[in-house]
Amino acid sequence: MITLISFIILLGVLIFVHEFGHFIAARIAGVGVLKFSLGFGPKIVSKKVGETEYALSWIPLGGFVKLLGESGNEELSPEDEKRSFFKQAIWKRMLIVLAGPVFNFLLAIVIFAFVFMYGLPNLTSVVGTVQKESASMEAGLMSGDKIISIDGQKIIFWEDIKSAIAKSKGKDVDVAIERGREIKHLLIKPKLSKAKNIFGEEESRYLIGVSPAGDMVVERKNPWDAMIASFSKTWEISKLTVISVVKIFEGVISPRTLGGPIFIAQVAGAQVKEGIIPFILFMAVLSINLGVINLFPIPVLDGGHIFFYMIEIVTRREISMKVKELSQQIGFAVLLMLMIFVIFIDIERLNLKFINDITKYFK
Repeated sequence: MITLISFIILLGVLIFVHEFGHFIAARIAGVGVLKFSLGFGPKIVSKKVGETEYALSWIPLGGFVKLLGESGNEELSPEDEKRSFFKQAIWKRMLIVLAGPVFNFLLAIVIFAFVFMYGLPNLTSVVGTVQKESASMEAGLMSGDKIISIDGQKIIFWEDIKSAIAKSKGKDVDVAIERGREIKHLLIKPKLSKAKNIFGEEESRYLIGVSPAGDMVVERKNPWDAMIASFSKTWEISKLTVISVVKIFEGVISPRTLGGPIFIAQVAGAQVKEGIIPFILFMAVLSINLGVINLFPIPVLDGGHIFFYMIEIVTRREISMKVKELSQQIGFAVLLMLMIFVIFIDIERLNLKFINDITKYFK
């Protein structure tokens, strides 16, 4: 029950934020909004306020905002034509479409900023293990030493050490340590070593051969630093999402790592049990994923609409409605097949005997 409720809350918030972006942008642009719906299919409840119908529907796998004159072939009064989506300048239409993903990014930024101000546990710069024959052992670094600066850069958390060593590019670095009540300076030359990145690919990086002691301290940022860090984290996860998709097409990452609604529900339920902070952080990551994926130039998605508008700007000719409708049908079919695929993977992950007995005949 917790898993189901958390999934509904998670999906509901993400869909609402995305569609609310379109809604607000349309209102600002002076475009009429006929319907604002969360979910598809039969309505659970609906209410009309002015010209806009607000609805909650049974299938919680998306949502939509229906704009006045968005199809371009509706018969409208001269007054309504001025407020129709199709009659707006292309740049206005692009901004209305772009607003959905932008609001997803904004949600993540707000969540990250709040969490950074609330405080997150972070590893201290106390050294745990010093690897044999490593640059640190050769320089005399010992377990229990606390690294306080590298080449004059103040070190507070373990992540600071990683970034400082990466900047060295193999040059000797002056490492200031706190050992007991003494401050010592060691000259360490990072060694180029082979390591596995998050995608399982081997890559070369400069390391000094130490691991953290595991001591944790809560890091709280002031509002300004929290906002800067939240923008940085949102950008970092956005890049990671794009790279992950590219790696799937390159064959580096298996498509079976994708997760559908069942997997998301399971993770959401697990995060809720851990506490509200892990849950909203998971929501932020999913919101970024939703924003990035919606920008892909696939018909039906926001990125597909933006792609068409960019073609119209370059060619200075409007793409025919027949071409748009056909491409959207193809795009919808592709997304439907992808959804079926990830749901199949989700079911396979459940590792249920009767499911395994069925799926083995399709392998």
